[in-house]
Amino acid sequence: MKNEKIDIEQIANHWILRSDIDFETMNNLIKSKDFHWALFIGHLVIERLLKAIVVRKTGTHAPLTHDLRRLAKFSGIAFEDEHKMWLDTISTFNINARYDDYKQDFYKKCTPDYSITWFANIKTLREWIKKRL
Repeated sequence: MKNEKIDIEQIANHWILRSDIDFETMNNLIKSKDFHWALFIGHLVIERLLKAIVVRKTGTHAPLTHDLRRLAKFSGIAFEDEHKMWLDTISTFNINARYDDYKQDFYKKCTPDYSITWFANIKTLREWIKKRL
């Protein structure tokens, strides 16, 4: 696996395309008021953009992690403190929407106001990261 030759741009572009598709899915879930799933997909939007940057920076596959702060560190981008806090919260959407023991609390947390705030943060962060691709 170490000597494996990979097409960095093809892999990075795959992550970017998947992120863009997920962004559309997130918006469709927002329209249908499936806020908890929309936030889960929002996590993937950011995760996949970060993985594209990591691939380009390292010249190898992105690490197998869903931890956005960790991916941000691997990316080499200087994130603003506010964005780091957002990454920490958005990372929880992956766990909270996925595992049954967290789902009920997460459903309750995903009020329209809470969700709309986080959709705006995800969109802002997405645009900020895309400028650095």
